Amino acid sequence: MSLFRLPLPSRFVVSLLLTGGLLSSASAADLSSLRVADSDDHTRAVLDLSSGAEYRLFTLDNPARVVVDIDGSRPRAGFSADGVSDGLVRNVRTGRQGRDLRVVFDLHADAQAKSFLLPPSDGQGHRLVIDLYPKAAQARVVPVKTIEQALSSGERDLIVAIDAGHGGKDPGAIGPKGTHEKTVTLQIARELKRQIDAQPGMKAVLTRAGDSFIPLTRRYELAREAEADLFVSIHADAVGNRTAAGSSVYVLSTRGATSQAARWLAERENSADLVGGIELGSRDDTLAAVLLDLSQSGTMKASEDVADEVLGGLKGLGKVHSRQVQRANFVVLRSPDVPSLLVETAFISNPAEEQRLRDPRHQKKLASAVVEGVKRYFGSQPPPGTWFAAQLDKRPAEHVVTRGETLSGIAASYGVSLGTLRTANGLSTDMVRVGAKLRIPGGSG
Repeated sequence: MSLFRLPLPSRFVVSLLLTGGLLSSASAADLSSLRVADSDDHTRAVLDLSSGAEYRLFTLDNPARVVVDIDGSRPRAGFSADGVSDGLVRNVRTGRQGRDLRVVFDLHADAQAKSFLLPPSDGQGHRLVIDLYPKAAQARVVPVKTIEQALSSGERDLIVAIDAGHGGKDPGAIGPKGTHEKTVTLQIARELKRQIDAQPGMKAVLTRAGDSFIPLTRRYELAREAEADLFVSIHADAVGNRTAAGSSVYVLSTRGATSQAARWLAERENSADLVGGIELGSRDDTLAAVLLDLSQSGTMKASEDVADEVLGGLKGLGKVHSRQVQRANFVVLRSPDVPSLLVETAFISNPAEEQRLRDPRHQKKLASAVVEGVKRYFGSQPPPGTWFAAQLDKRPAEHVVTRGETLSGIAASYGVSLGTLRTANGLSTDMVRVGAKLRIPGGSG
């Protein structure tokens, strides 16, 4: 936790809210997690607190900042705001201001701030919500958010939801040296987000940005709410045999898909958006079941395809535990309409792999392997209206093989998978001859 001081502003806005009177030090609210999300007209920050709180909020200029002092509060053990940014928020810092906790939001531009406290509801605890609105003179260009906008622009960003496994009261597996799975999965998830956000045409969102507990079903619900094109859950495996090693990639099993489709069919308020907005009446059970089955079948096929590409990337990094994509009934993979995969990055129960999982350099390599696999998949099978789809339309229809080129190198240069390129050209091997003309899948004729 960094220590710093801020000068008192000459002009500032104070927002004060009491819940149940002044808090004593015994009932001070701990800050357990903090998340930021951008929307069409504002950026929202949510601070998860252990109880109600008294707080003060003000803005500072040159550079633009929003400051929140929470009376008698402190960060919960393991809390970190590193890497929390989106929309107007460039960076988040925390420190002590006397006996109070100070949270500073460094902004990209001046903003107006509104705040309020939310009581516990729907399985969530006390929350301090801060909405940041850009000042009119500095109105920003809002990224594409809706399908209609995406189709008109032709280049919306792909949204990848990244789920750091476990968190909060659930530490996950614990390595021989005491490393918690929840810690390394969050570190890898943050690095994966950083790399995805650096890619053209891609944007990442985290299901958790700090050490907070999120129910399994809520994790894939967050992906759906973000209108994600892909859901990736990051984990670290563990078994009794400490020599077990390598990465694995999982998709949902058929059994899990069937049970989940049945649940969505029963919850008609959720199933309508999976069947094209069709209103489901009591006589539409058969139709709804067929439509839901088609929806989840397509999602599972997409999940398997992208999982194959990600596993290929991990094979290039080193040993994999399973050379084929595995299938299991993981709850977090049950979204009927968002392709989903779970990556077991390594065995935290293996002392050598535990050490690598703690190494930031290895974490970057893991993230890079996942990113490359995701790029290869979306490069050959992009959703309509995305930047990737626009690039696919610009590809040449064919490629003439020159000396020194390999089929795998050609596939990588066009962002298509080796198997897709091989199938498109009727090849049974990866051998190509100089001068041969290869058809590029998705190329413009």
